[in-house]
Amino acid sequence: MARKATKRAPRRWVRDVKTVSTFPPEGLFKQDAETIARVMATKRVSPKGIGSGIRMVQFFINRAGKNLPTRQRRELERAKRLLQQRRARQEEPG
Repeated sequence: MARKATKRAPRRWVRDVKTVSTFPPEGLFKQDAETIARVMATKRVSPKGIGSGIRMVQFFINRAGKNLPTRQRRELERAKRLLQQRRARQEEPG
């Protein structure tokens, strides 16, 4: 008797994630790294702090996957580093 094929779980769970948190302005992730970092650091976009902005950028990178052009990926990674530096300056004592 032939075995029945079992239904596989969807591979790309990220596609179905929908949050009720804040959303960055449309088209932001296609801009330069300085602009991305500046906007993602604002309280309007990241009310829980810069760490939230860093996670949103990383989530976008992960969600885009292989379809993200190299140049855009480079800008997003650079924006992430700028946000990390900004967060490190905020957390410095004194």
